[in-house]
Amino acid sequence: MDEILLSNFMVLYDLVQREDYDLWIGDEAWELDYYLHENPEQKRAAYVWLTDFVGWLPMPDGGEHEASLTADYNEEMIEHIARYPRVRDRAIFVGAPADIVPDRFGPSLPLIREWTEAHYDFTVDYITGFDRSDFADRDGIRSGLGFGSSERVCVVTVGGSGVGSHLLRRVIAAYPEAKRLVPDLRMVVVAGPRIDASSLPTQEGMEVRAYVPDLYRHLAACDLAVVQGGLTTTMELTAAGRPFLYFPLAHHFEQNFHVRHRLSRYGAGRCMDYATSTPEGIAVALAEEIGRRPDYGDVKPGGAARAAAHIAELI
Repeated sequence: MDEILLSNFMVLYDLVQREDYDLWIGDEAWELDYYLHENPEQKRAAYVWLTDFVGWLPMPDGGEHEASLTADYNEEMIEHIARYPRVRDRAIFVGAPADIVPDRFGPSLPLIREWTEAHYDFTVDYITGFDRSDFADRDGIRSGLGFGSSERVCVVTVGGSGVGSHLLRRVIAAYPEAKRLVPDLRMVVVAGPRIDASSLPTQEGMEVRAYVPDLYRHLAACDLAVVQGGLTTTMELTAAGRPFLYFPLAHHFEQNFHVRHRLSRYGAGRCMDYATSTPEGIAVALAEEIGRRPDYGDVKPGGAARAAAHIAELI
């Protein structure tokens, strides 16, 4: 992994050797941030760091070794920032302080939220990439996407991840029972770029697509979504006010801790455990959640403007 990260950094290094830039923006570009702090003399432009989570956290079954490893990595990052504060001209957290987990970086290390408040600017609101007013005519969007007014649509997607084929297969296996519980159910399964759609089983009454343009429109128009635990998709659903089931990847600390903490703050989604979720259990959860009118916290639209304002000061 170190070799991959260093190779990625060298791509940027070669690029900025050949051409001058006024600004570098690292959107969770961990390798860029790490090696710039290891080699601060290589910084040649204003540099903005963006992230929507701070702090590596150990999974409970990782034991003392994983706890020690993550604390060590966090401590190194804290020391980098303290030693070379000039490297990051801006550090921007996509969200509000309350979106940060209340944990510590490790034993004898600072609280993550407290340290982040001292070292970051905040967008306060999440950045969805779309304007919610575009979805004011939800019936019109549904009609444009071919969703009937008398059917309840469940969109199943795992984004760009290749590891999501297992989840897709299990949800597909749940479809017959879900259809029995919700007779007007229509299921649209989106495989994404790294899963061969033709490799997935099909059921009568459902469809498997390799790709759909503007997936967020399908998510805003659906009656329920089934997704992995990534923050982008789940927050798009939260902003659109759609009910959803989400399955954090096992041993993925960001999805299990950081994403889940933020979604809990909004009161959004129903967290599911893939390891214990049978097709029958998924069908029951789907039937219970579909069409529900969520009462989520409001995802306001000001985040992008605040991020842009912080960045513009450096140009």
